[in-house]
Amino acid sequence: MNHKANHPRRDVNSVAVIGNYLPRKCGIATFTADLVESLAKDKSISSCFSVAMNDRPEGYEYPKVVRYEVAQEQLKDYSRAAEFLNRKQPDVVCLQHEFGIFGGKCGEYILTLLKELEIPVVTTLHTVLVEPSKKQKEIMEQLSEHSARLVVMSRSAVQILQTLYDIPREKIEYIPHGIPDIPFNHAHTYKNRMGLRDRKVLLTFGLLSENKGIEYVIRGLPEVVKKFPDVLYVVLGATHPGVFEYEGEGYRNYLQELVQELGLDEHVAFENHFVPFEELCSYLLASDIYITPYNNEEQITSGTLAYACGAGKAVISTPYWYAQEMLSDGRGRLVPFRNAEAISNTLLNLFENEEELKQMQKRVYDFSRSAVWKEVASQYGRFFQNVASDHYINHQPKQPHSKYLFEKGESLPPFKVSHLLTLTDDTGILQHASYNIPNRHHGYCTDDNARALLVAQQALRLENISRKDTKKLKDLSNIYLSFLAHAFNPDNGRFRNFMSYSRQWLNPAGSEDAHGRALWALGTSAAFPNRSSDETLGTTLFLQGLEAAQSFKSPRAVAFTLIGLSEYLKRYEGDGMVRRIGQKVSERLYRQFEAHKKEGWPWPEEILAYSNARLPHALILAGEFYHKNEWTAM
Repeated sequence: MNHKANHPRRDVNSVAVIGNYLPRKCGIATFTADLVESLAKDKSISSCFSVAMNDRPEGYEYPKVVRYEVAQEQLKDYSRAAEFLNRKQPDVVCLQHEFGIFGGKCGEYILTLLKELEIPVVTTLHTVLVEPSKKQKEIMEQLSEHSARLVVMSRSAVQILQTLYDIPREKIEYIPHGIPDIPFNHAHTYKNRMGLRDRKVLLTFGLLSENKGIEYVIRGLPEVVKKFPDVLYVVLGATHPGVFEYEGEGYRNYLQELVQELGLDEHVAFENHFVPFEELCSYLLASDIYITPYNNEEQITSGTLAYACGAGKAVISTPYWYAQEMLSDGRGRLVPFRNAEAISNTLLNLFENEEELKQMQKRVYDFSRSAVWKEVASQYGRFFQNVASDHYINHQPKQPHSKYLFEKGESLPPFKVSHLLTLTDDTGILQHASYNIPNRHHGYCTDDNARALLVAQQALRLENISRKDTKKLKDLSNIYLSFLAHAFNPDNGRFRNFMSYSRQWLNPAGSEDAHGRALWALGTSAAFPNRSSDETLGTTLFLQGLEAAQSFKSPRAVAFTLIGLSEYLKRYEGDGMVRRIGQKVSERLYRQFEAHKKEGWPWPEEILAYSNARLPHALILAGEFYHKNEWTAM
């Protein structure tokens, strides 16, 4: 890629990767998880998280690194994910693109997310079609338009993008498919471990579907078995979930019937499950020859082939494009499509020439060293720095894409900003007043600045606010938010509460209630969709302060937190971490109601104190969000 001579190198502190994610069972999910894990270890990047696509309503039990979830067929989720990312402000978003994993016709919903992002996007293309439909070609062209750069995992894809899609060469980057760093040539050790001693092991792995061509390997085995009766062909992997949903196990049943028909029961083994990484490595290391007999020439990449090459396996493959590239110069053997006899002859040739088989294994292993995940992550890291630097120079901020929906209270009097202005100086709102004159003796507190931020934010949502008052309220919001930012103590993760008029903090940590009110205000601020710096700061502070709420004992502190959390989740309902924390503290409040309620006293305490209405308010909000009828029925 060409860069200007005076191009400043911009650090990349955070990267967001969009794609499927484990434990979802598919190749993109495995790739995304491997990429995120590898980027997190790379020294050029401070942090990395994922936005995961859900193909079922209940989602998946994702690890914490998945920070947001998108329902594949819900268009509004794509806009909300864009807003979430704009608030989180990673330096780069890396999209994993495959036509089948996004909603809409040919996955067009992902374009909505890309159009609304204010962050540079790098799109990794897992498929590049040579004969796309009109719609697929349009989507690819728009992907290019809304992406700062495109990444491909084969050099032939570079040429296809240039010639067929008219994408400039300088916009395309080749980075190989990442592979695990597996030791070389320990087949005998792993055969012993897996009960395969004295067997010649052939392997094909991956999600099963008809285009895999496995029947041609099976049909070619009888001649091999005659000469090498110790041969075992392992077909490793579950049926593809999409295939299973519509066709069941028809293809697998056909293969198993073929094995019986040819008398190969002792020479073919089907392992019908989604394979964890450790088990996959064991099978790879125990195998002698890996076979990819795929039927489709236009396959531009193959994670399974990349893994096999990285493990130093001799490979027999049909000549799809990725295999031609990976196995040239004697790194493997190519056979014609749908040709059982050619597979049989090639297997016999390799087994009869053990020295050639070993040399082939070493050649492909050495060739693959630059594609181990550590090296690939470094390539992505350097590439992201260049993309972020270009964006920093050229990016022009976009205008907001959405309007906040507000239901006006008909009976409210006109809002007046004058009293807030009277009580607020350049530090924050003062705690007390003598009549309507600020009382400096008591200084400031987080409690009241949180309340003031709530008032200012809610007032900005009114429809009858003048332009002049809008400017004043925005200025006030910035002062209150600045106070809360200064109040947060990173040493203990808590908000300090009391500050003297001379701007000296009087305690290292305030009360749980003060902390809860701060989260209420910040959650509301985070849900305010202006995408400006004050809302972004509100989101950051909310997430930083939320951790401490998990240990709150005060029911009011929990209630304040839940109200703020409810506001946040109205905008970012896919934030799995916040949802989990919210459910944990909601359950604590519900248990407190259950523990103290008596006949005629459905209350979580023995007394009525202050802010009483907030306790059932918070539990009702939580019950509605988490679909807990028993919480709303208290």
